[in-house]
Amino acid sequence: AAAASGQLVFLPGLSKLAIDPGWRASSLVIALGAYLMVPLIFFFFKESPQSINTTPYGAESDWVPPVLNKGSAAKNAIDSLRAAVKVRNFWYLTGSFFVCGLSTSGLIGTHFIPAAHDHGMVTVTAASLLALIGVFDVIGTIFSGVLTDRIDPRKLLFFYYFLRGLSLFLLPSILFSTLHPSTLVFIIFYGLDWVATVPPTVLLCRQVLGPDKGAVIYGWVFAAHQIGGSIAALGAALLRVKFGDYATAFYITGLLCVVTSYFVLQMNWVKEDK
Repeated sequence: AAAASGQLVFLPGLSKLAIDPGWRASSLVIALGAYLMVPLIFFFFKESPQSINTTPYGAESDWVPPVLNKGSAAKNAIDSLRAAVKVRNFWYLTGSFFVCGLSTSGLIGTHFIPAAHDHGMVTVTAASLLALIGVFDVIGTIFSGVLTDRIDPRKLLFFYYFLRGLSLFLLPSILFSTLHPSTLVFIIFYGLDWVATVPPTVLLCRQVLGPDKGAVIYGWVFAAHQIGGSIAALGAALLRVKFGDYATAFYITGLLCVVTSYFVLQMNWVKEDK
């Protein structure tokens, strides 16, 4: 959620800098922010809970740290991928997260501002709406995590993708030159839904090769998310050039979300003991 919010909440300020004095100023601010993180991470970021004499959040009192894997991290990742491709759930998760990236950072994150601008909305106003998505995605992720502890994660993913698809079908008809209540409703919903797919996806990743490989499997699934985002960033631009607006891109992505909502229900899932 923090990663997604960081991409969005700074947009209004960066948009103003890009307009005056220019895009170089925005690039410098981002670069300086990245360099500022280096000493903070080096001095304060810890490798694991046991390095500060504590246990992971939610762990039992008799929790024992796992054996440290001293082998090659790259080999571990490749070996995990080779095993995961033989599991049907892995492909469902990879495909669903591909569509997640397609419909969030790739489409809305990249093209919402120019799409709104096509309807006469001021760039800074559109950027502020994206920033609002960044605020609500934190709230949505927290609630999604709570729900994932209580509800079948496949059902959660079904509702997240299905409703996201419906909202994209509506988007071309609710963009105006000024801020309309219907546009604000879309922004709030899309913010709540933006990263809500992550908690149930992470839980399901744990069952592909077991909890010990869950993080590695999620890494590969997240790679599909990034690929989907990059394809949407390019594809939506090509459709905009060909048809003169973003409606086709929104409709295609909405359809993919609805189709995905069906396939996530086909995954196997066994409730884990707490």
